[in-house]
Amino acid sequence: MKPDVTPFLWFNDQAEHAAMFYKTVFGTDVEIIHISRYPAQTPGEDGPAMTVVLRVLGQKLIFLNGGPMYQLDEAFSLQISVDTQEEIDRFADALTANGGADGHCGWLKDKFGVSWQVTPRCLGSLLSNTDPQQAGRVMQAFMGMKRIDIAALQAANAAP
Repeated sequence: MKPDVTPFLWFNDQAEHAAMFYKTVFGTDVEIIHISRYPAQTPGEDGPAMTVVLRVLGQKLIFLNGGPMYQLDEAFSLQISVDTQEEIDRFADALTANGGADGHCGWLKDKFGVSWQVTPRCLGSLLSNTDPQQAGRVMQAFMGMKRIDIAALQAANAAP
C-alpha cells in the first residue's frame, strides 16, 4: 500500500462541531468517516471527540481536539478551486458565517479559525499570461481584492 498525506488540524475542543459545520457548507461532499472518542477515564468530560476523520470535496482530513496549546493560523489553509463567481460567493459566505472573516486575495477564516482560499480555476492562467503587461494588470487587480472577483480579473486581462 502506498503512503498518503492527510492534513491533520489541531482544534482546542471544536473538532466535531467543525466537521458538522462543513457538512452544512459542502452538503453531500462531506463524509464523516470516523469519530474516535476520549475514554471515560480521561480527565475532563467523559467521551468527547478525540479525532474526527472526514472527507471534504474528496480530500481526507483529520481533526484533533488537543486542547488550547496550539492554534490554527493562516500558515496553513485549505484551497477550494471553483469555476464561477456564484461558487466563490456561496462558499465564502457560508464559511465566514457566524464569526468568520474575509481576508486578502480570496483567503478567509471560518469561525473555527481554519483558513481557506476560495479561488477560481482561471486565476493561474490569467496570472501566468505570456504578455507581462496583461499578467501585471491581473496581478494588480488581484492584490487589491478581498473576495476574488472573476469579472474584474478578466477585465484587467482584456484591458489595452
